[in-house]
Order: sequence, then C-alpha cells, then structure tokens
Amino acid sequence: MAHIQEEDRNYLTKEFEKMVNPVKLVFFTQKFECQYCELTHELLGELSELSDKINVEVYDFVENKEKAEQYNIARIPAIVVEGEKDYGIRFYGVPAGYEFSTLVEDIIDVSKGTTTLADETKEALKKLEKPVHIQVFITLTCPYCPRAVRMAHQMAMESELVTGDMVEASEYPQLSNRYGVSAVPKIVINENVSFEGALPEANYLEKVLEGEGASKKS
Repeated sequence: MAHIQEEDRNYLTKEFEKMVNPVKLVFFTQKFECQYCELTHELLGELSELSDKINVEVYDFVENKEKAEQYNIARIPAIVVEGEKDYGIRFYGVPAGYEFSTLVEDIIDVSKGTTTLADETKEALKKLEKPVHIQVFITLTCPYCPRAVRMAHQMAMESELVTGDMVEASEYPQLSNRYGVSAVPKIVINENVSFEGALPEANYLEKVLEGEGASKKS
C-alpha cells in the first residue's frame, strides 16, 4: 500500500520542480530489530519516484559500518539529506506525520543550496568557532515541532560547524529519558543547553551561541 496518496503525489511532483541540483537521501537501516526501518525505506522510495533529482542510497548499519562512521550515524533508522556536500542534516526516526513536510522542505533547500534564515543569523553562524550539535526531539503528532527541526537544519546548512538532528522521541526512549524529554519540541545543544518550544529565530540563535560558548569553557 502506498504511503503517499495520489493527491499528495501530484502536489509534491510540482513542489519538486523547484529543485535545482540533485539530492541524495542516504538511508541507514538494519534487517532486524528496527521497527520503523521498513516503513522509512518505503517512504523514501516513493519520494524518489516523484523527481529524477532525488536519489536514495541504502546502507546496512552493521554491514556498512565504515559508511555509518563516515556520516557519524549513531542509531537507526537514519537519513542524511545530502546535496553538493553533507550539510549535517539528519533525521533519526521515520519522517512521517508533521515531519514529512520538514523532509520535503529540506530536500528543496539542499537542492538550491540556500535557506530562508535572516542575514543577521547567517552572519552570526559564520563566526562560530566550536562544533554545535543540535538535537530536536519531536513526535509525529506535534504541529510545532517542524519549525524547530527546520531551524536546526537550516542552521546546519549555513555553518559547517553545525549538525542538526531530528529525533523521534518515542522511537528512542532511552535517549529521550537521558535528556528528560517530557514535552516536545525539546532542543538540546551540545549537551549543555536545552529548551522547549519552537522559539523565534533570534531567540533560537541565542541558545545556539550559548551552547557554543559553554563548549568553549568546558
């Protein structure tokens, strides 16, 4: 059974006409003990049918260990959205529900190599000196989560020092417990700064800079 309905397929086909350069979806999976791997694989396959600019590469998390290490993949299912380079955009968990739109918008952004972030944000991100790891914990039924994920992913596009992860909280309960995720979106930056809610861009940036600053001191 198709996961993307015909009406949505027609809409997405037109949306993907905005793409400029090819985009590679690098997917890490496993044959056993991965509840959502098959669903994620099927969804990516259907997406790739909608544009000849979308390609899917599939790797086994165990058998292709070197590839997983190359992309610094720690858990599955995992998706890397890669364009002319690896921008540091990661999806951990199936990008369904509200997060499906996030994946679509990321694909178009990566294809164009541009974001909609404010010039002030872009300039601030250029001044980063230390790596920034943004983890955005979400659920698929959260309407506010895509905004928080998109912010992390666009910041990753604007700085080689930023990595932005979408993490589906219910698929990784141990990780969610580790960071005390009780409400979503919950954003964790460099292990030392966290907040809840989809903050405006300027406030989100403040938290990112705070996270980098704390890393410099440690």
